[in-house]
Amino acid sequence: MAFGVFAGIAVVLMFLSLGLLVTDPIQHWLIAGVGVFCAAILELTWVRVGSLAHRSPLISLPVLVLPALAPTVGLTAGAGVIALGVLLAILVESGRLNVALYSAGLQGAGALAAAGLFTWFSTGGMPSLVAVAVASVGYVAFVIVVEVLRRYWRSDPLESGARPMLSPLRVAVTLLCTAVICVVAALWSVEGLPFLVRLTTTADAIIVLGALMIVALVAKVATVVVGMRHRLAGLVAAATALGVDPIDAGTAIGTAIGSVIGTMPGGAPDGDPAHEPASPAATSELLRRVVADAIGAESVVVRGEPARAGEISMLLPMPGVAGPEKFIVARRDIMDGAFTGNDRRALQALAATAEMVVRSRRNIAGLTLRANTDPLTSLPNYGAFQEALANINDHRDYSEALAVLFIDLDEFKRLNDRYGHQTGDEVLRELGRRLRAVVRPSDVVARVGGDEFVVILTHLASLGEAKTIAERIIVVTGEPMPVGQTTYSPIISVGLAYSAHRETDVNQLVQDADRSMLAIKKSRRRGGPSKESSINISSHRSSQMNDIIAHAIDEDQLEVAFQPIVSLVTGQIWAFEALVRYTHPDLGRLSPPSIVEKAKGLGRLDAMTRQVAVKAMAAAADFRLVEQSVICMTINVEAGQILPERVGDFIEDLAGRYPGISLCLELNERSMTKVTPAIRAQADRLRDLGIMIALDDYGSQDSSVDSLVRMPMDILKIDRSLVDDLDDIRQREVLTALQGFGDNLEYSMIVEGVENDAMANHLSALGIRSAQGFHYGVPEGFEKTLSRLELFGARAVVPRDEVQPAAPDALSAAPAALSAAPAAPMGALPLNS
Repeated sequence: MAFGVFAGIAVVLMFLSLGLLVTDPIQHWLIAGVGVFCAAILELTWVRVGSLAHRSPLISLPVLVLPALAPTVGLTAGAGVIALGVLLAILVESGRLNVALYSAGLQGAGALAAAGLFTWFSTGGMPSLVAVAVASVGYVAFVIVVEVLRRYWRSDPLESGARPMLSPLRVAVTLLCTAVICVVAALWSVEGLPFLVRLTTTADAIIVLGALMIVALVAKVATVVVGMRHRLAGLVAAATALGVDPIDAGTAIGTAIGSVIGTMPGGAPDGDPAHEPASPAATSELLRRVVADAIGAESVVVRGEPARAGEISMLLPMPGVAGPEKFIVARRDIMDGAFTGNDRRALQALAATAEMVVRSRRNIAGLTLRANTDPLTSLPNYGAFQEALANINDHRDYSEALAVLFIDLDEFKRLNDRYGHQTGDEVLRELGRRLRAVVRPSDVVARVGGDEFVVILTHLASLGEAKTIAERIIVVTGEPMPVGQTTYSPIISVGLAYSAHRETDVNQLVQDADRSMLAIKKSRRRGGPSKESSINISSHRSSQMNDIIAHAIDEDQLEVAFQPIVSLVTGQIWAFEALVRYTHPDLGRLSPPSIVEKAKGLGRLDAMTRQVAVKAMAAAADFRLVEQSVICMTINVEAGQILPERVGDFIEDLAGRYPGISLCLELNERSMTKVTPAIRAQADRLRDLGIMIALDDYGSQDSSVDSLVRMPMDILKIDRSLVDDLDDIRQREVLTALQGFGDNLEYSMIVEGVENDAMANHLSALGIRSAQGFHYGVPEGFEKTLSRLELFGARAVVPRDEVQPAAPDALSAAPAALSAAPAAPMGALPLNS
């Protein structure tokens, strides 16, 4: 409708103007011809009245010629001249007749409106120059209103976000400048140019029109130069964006490029990762952005057909991807500047650049994926895992938690030896598929060794959530799978390290998870359950774990387990060692070494020692009522703790309450390096009061003879590392020598880590008189220990099928000393059994 109305106005005005000029003298035709040329130049010089490029109205100001034409050819003929000039300018510039007719009619109608306003106000007594200003303002307002309404009623309105279509400042400047120029043109056309001799009306009008053309040409050249610079800057920016590193997630274009070349969240899909299809959506989004920035367009869309009239397009570069062709199509508003040859050449350059970049990225992606992918399982390898973990840690919120699971497939070598490496490879592939299937999309699964996998759990809210996912992994991976003529149920060891906050050294998290997994392996070798998968939670610096341990100590929720110490001479239990335990409602049993480590770091080690000592001595009294041979209870402390101001006075008072039971303080050898004269004096005082002192874990790490004389003691406890191979003559000689030292220095010796009857017989043959270990019983709670004494008395060894078995969580049940174990992982690594 708008096109029909304004096209009709244009045709009528042009014919009316010709009719009015037929009888005019030749100089009027000359002025009209110059006016047509001037109006055409002014039509090609646009003014944007909104701040959104290519999304807000553009207007031109051919009305500026009307004040110069009016004194000679009249207002109505002047409007027709304007319409003709606009028509010719647009036909030459774009060749679009419909646009030319619409624009000519719009500008002609605006000129008629300005003429009507001028006539009305001037006949009403308003000064002519003021009436000219008002008329020019009316022209601009008329054109803006029509353009705004056209854009508002168009069939496909554009999104402009929250920004308005018009800029008040731009509109105000346009109105003011138009009014000033029109007033000056009218003044000079009637009264002549200043500082010049008064010429004829015709000459003055031509001079004014010439001046307007010069101004318009300068403005047009400036606009073209600015447009070329913008296009060049856009091409440079587009080329830079196309070549940006796809791993840079900090920008939208980087993300799009990353999607184009393919990523591997949780591992690449099965098959050759280098030939995975790129994402057409990501590619089109990237190119839409760079085309809009480089070319300047109202809209850029992707569709299955090339450009139509008034549009330009490029083929979407998707080498190696099957499917119908897609085109990036750029469009401008019908009244915006038409696309030029430079725009088309810029688009072709972008298309060529994009195609080369996409091909190069795909090739690089293929090489990168091959270098970072495990060829057997198609999972990320260790290098890719490290990069992913560092990237996740660096880009997570400070309070966003993550966890690392270190997973080892148990007895894999035996599987390979029995069924062959091909079967082992298939088991690893299936294990990788199961891990990918059970984790969440945001998690990462990698194979980092022969039978070792790592999982990064992201976006965690708590340690309990991480443990729940780890338990689900155990269930899913443990499902039977066919192997040869039988079925195989994988058994895995899972070390879990939880990080509540962003890490400064994320490698420490991996090391803690690895140590936690190795602790399970060591526990299995030393008698722990080997027929079921296990989870071991590391004591990595977790504020949640700190809160859990602090609450357990403050609320006196710690439990105590008891492991028998037996006489190899009589075959009877004569003492129990008290070992700290705690079971969390959600996380299950926590590692005793970790409890000790956290308590020490939280300044609650003394409070925990007092709680354990009280419960241990109360239990010893009950044990003695059932079995008189139980005469001693040992608890673990650090050497510095025995000072009076810490737990020394408390221990003296506690021992005095149970005169029939000997209390023994086991001092870990590692704490002997800080023994002071005050500590030695306190040890002598405690011994004088009947409290025994034991040196624990002798033989572990950097033991020396100096430890035997550094501290007054009654008992020397030999670490399991000195008895792990009693067939070795050197171990037997060391034990014999230490027993001799004990006899000469008047201390007793207890050998820890006795796992079977053969070891017990070896020790008896060497003259060792006391022992402790799984062979005589795993640490049990008070009720189970009391039940054992009621059923079997003080017998050192009882039938295993008649004894309540240890808790299924061997790591939690494994005895660990209440001592400062170095970097001990969650899940008990036995230290004293």
